[in-house]
Amino acid sequence: MKFFSSDTVLKHIVEVNWADRWQVYQRLRELDIPCYCESNQPLEVEITNPILAVQFWSVLRQFTASRQDLIRNLEQCWQNSYQN
Repeated sequence: MKFFSSDTVLKHIVEVNWADRWQVYQRLRELDIPCYCESNQPLEVEITNPILAVQFWSVLRQFTASRQDLIRNLEQCWQNSYQN
């Protein structure tokens, strides 16, 4: 991921698998995260606050983490919720 900023807006050029790029873009748009995706260009995302940063991280994780890592994380969440 490459970063560049202007004042309070941090823009990221996201290096995501080209096959997943459109799905990542669509999910970010559903979450109202400002992003731009043109043909044969990398995905650009604007992060303006910590909530957007966490949502952005979560979306990327869905597409970049292995299936086993995602399953392990979900199982840990379930275990934590039953322990409380």
